[in-house]
Amino acid sequence: MYVIGTAGHVDHGKSALVQALTGIDPDRLPQEKERGMTLDLGFAWMSLPSGREVSIVDVPGHERFVRNMLAGAGGVDLALLVVAADEGVMPQTSEHLAILDLLQVKRGVVALAKSDLADPDLLELVAAEVEELLEGTTLQGSPIVAVSAITGQGLDELKKAIDAVLEASEPRKDLGRPRLPIDRSFTVAGFGTVVTGTLVDGYLSTGQQVELLPSGRPARIRGLQTHKQKLERAAPGSRVAANISGVAHHEIERGEVLTTSGWLRPTALVDAKVRLLPDAPRPLRHNAGTVFYAFTSECEARVRLLETQELRPGEEGWAQVHLRQPVPLVKDDLFVLRSPETTIGGGRVLDAHPRRHRRLHQPTLERLKALEEGTLSEALARALEAESPLTPRQLSQRANVPANEVRTSLKEMEREHLAVILPGPGGDEDLLAYSTVAWARLSEEATRFLRSYHARRPLRRGAPREELRSHLHLSPQLFVPVLDRMTADGLLAQEEGLLRTPDHSVSLSQAQRGQAEAYLQELSAQPYSPPTDRPIDPELLSYLADERRVVRVDDTVVFTTEAYKEMVERVVRFIREKGRTTVAEVRNLLGTSRKYVMPLLLHMDRQRITRRIGDDRVLR
Repeated sequence: MYVIGTAGHVDHGKSALVQALTGIDPDRLPQEKERGMTLDLGFAWMSLPSGREVSIVDVPGHERFVRNMLAGAGGVDLALLVVAADEGVMPQTSEHLAILDLLQVKRGVVALAKSDLADPDLLELVAAEVEELLEGTTLQGSPIVAVSAITGQGLDELKKAIDAVLEASEPRKDLGRPRLPIDRSFTVAGFGTVVTGTLVDGYLSTGQQVELLPSGRPARIRGLQTHKQKLERAAPGSRVAANISGVAHHEIERGEVLTTSGWLRPTALVDAKVRLLPDAPRPLRHNAGTVFYAFTSECEARVRLLETQELRPGEEGWAQVHLRQPVPLVKDDLFVLRSPETTIGGGRVLDAHPRRHRRLHQPTLERLKALEEGTLSEALARALEAESPLTPRQLSQRANVPANEVRTSLKEMEREHLAVILPGPGGDEDLLAYSTVAWARLSEEATRFLRSYHARRPLRRGAPREELRSHLHLSPQLFVPVLDRMTADGLLAQEEGLLRTPDHSVSLSQAQRGQAEAYLQELSAQPYSPPTDRPIDPELLSYLADERRVVRVDDTVVFTTEAYKEMVERVVRFIREKGRTTVAEVRNLLGTSRKYVMPLLLHMDRQRITRRIGDDRVLR
């Protein structure tokens, strides 16, 4: 699906041509019909000779409504530049072409409208004038077709020319991040709120949970239509009408974006490459106020030039654009800048969420140059440096690249030691990528924590897994592949739920060995009723527990391992014979006191050997 956008001066016949091509009158407002002049966006569609169906966004040509034209120009695949053959190039012809050039619309067809009012010599002259106007723009070399909406002359040739240009075009890429910049919001009786726009960057589906940005209002898609045909799924690059629930239509303004939640963040500051038009009326000075347009959004802005005091007409430079209101933007989005009376320039977003920069700061300027000119691997590396880890889908959204290209590039990056890739539970879809810098930082922090733990507790074989996970602030799902990779790389060792550095080992001093043996002898002297007030270094006790020489059943009661096993075996054998037992029966069985039996049975419950039912214990 492709979207065609008209462009051209007021009263050059854009709407009449659209109606002649499609049979649909794009002027929908009563005042437009009364005045015979397009004031706002109009919409139509048609089938081309190849059978390809296209949408058409008809824009106003009057200078007072350029802001409405800009709302329709974002997201078009092909520009239909309309020039009246009896008048030739006019002011809004040039301004609309400049806007298309700033928005990098690279496919176009020129319609010399009202050709029935011009003789062949005039047609040839106007065609030459248009060719000259297109030179040096993205539409240079576009086919020119003479047409008449009144007589029908050239309409078939115009459709064929549009078809041929689109035939050589690639369809919109699915970046997995649907965005529907809203150009209309209204209500339909029996259905509720409907919003329309040109869908970019991904698919939308009926029943999908979505949100509106920058307002943040949640909504759900009840239905989708393209060209009045119901859809279950709308593809990127199509004109879409979405029936949504959860939001009233009067709460939605042109400029909001309908998208899935969790990935797109509105921003009030962007890094950008700004270009001033050659015919801009004056230089653009540092901190100058402008009006910023991106897709259907419009807001006041201030341009901070980062390497110069001013941009002269035709020049370009790095800038930070401060937006008066937050706008949902991503890297590589294009924008237009206007003064109150005319279009002065535009540019491309290089970073949608930067920090504020110092002016004339060479490292910043070099980074911006790298963002503009870098390879895919470099773009992914910068995204990972800003935030790690990321999945291929998240990287796709941040770097403005299809997810399948990201996965291929990540494998190359790992071979070149630019990234560390961890497996996810869902295979390639859930891969987790760290920048090598972020991974080194995480590894160093894990090693630092374990070394500190060993220094504080030298008699313990290792730190509990959960303590390291909590220290690194990792989710349980992420901690598993991180731990596996660190173990495989030899950064740490795992042993029975404990983590240690590979070089860590435990050894007792001669004095500690003596203390340990004396303690064990005292426990063995009364194995089922050992002393509970015998002072011992807690770290030494933990060592004995790690070495499985004692079992701590609670904070005060400690048995030798041999005694503990004997008691458990006797209790289990008794329950097997009797079916169940009580605390009193176990006390008599073991010839000890309740002081030891209660902690023992509770420990057996925790070990899932027994289960308590009322006052009885049964085997699990």
